[in-house]
Amino acid sequence: MKYHELQVESNKSKKRVGRGISAGQGKTAGRGTKGQGSRTGKKLGATFMGGQRTVVRAVPKARGFKSINTKAQVVYLDQLNAFDGKTVDYTSLHQAGLIASPFQAVKVIGRGELTAKVTVKVTAASGSVVESVKKAGGSFVKTAVPIKQSTKEAEKSDK
Repeated sequence: MKYHELQVESNKSKKRVGRGISAGQGKTAGRGTKGQGSRTGKKLGATFMGGQRTVVRAVPKARGFKSINTKAQVVYLDQLNAFDGKTVDYTSLHQAGLIASPFQAVKVIGRGELTAKVTVKVTAASGSVVESVKKAGGSFVKTAVPIKQSTKEAEKSDK
């Protein structure tokens, strides 16, 4: 069968079962003969295992909370002294080995003292860091995390 040969109905009517033998789905109405599945009001969950304890109940619950959000990578203020007169962004921090990935949020935290004049372009910085960067003659610009390109997209952008 090919895609253009499919018979598609926009509003398919619901199959009416249990309306007499000649109707096609009469008598047992497609439920088989006897048993729990044939009875009215059958409400068996997806995890039902014939009355024995289900796997869901047997496996212990993992307590606590696990966040799906990735935490920001931390860079300390005194580490920015190595970038004297330069712009500090995701790629420069990654090349310097201060962060693991250039495609993840970065936050600058106050520790030590900043003597170098730098322009910081990262996701976030504490209030004291922004003050000390401005005091040293630099500036802080809040920027979004760069999006990781696939190899095919990178090849297209190079052309």
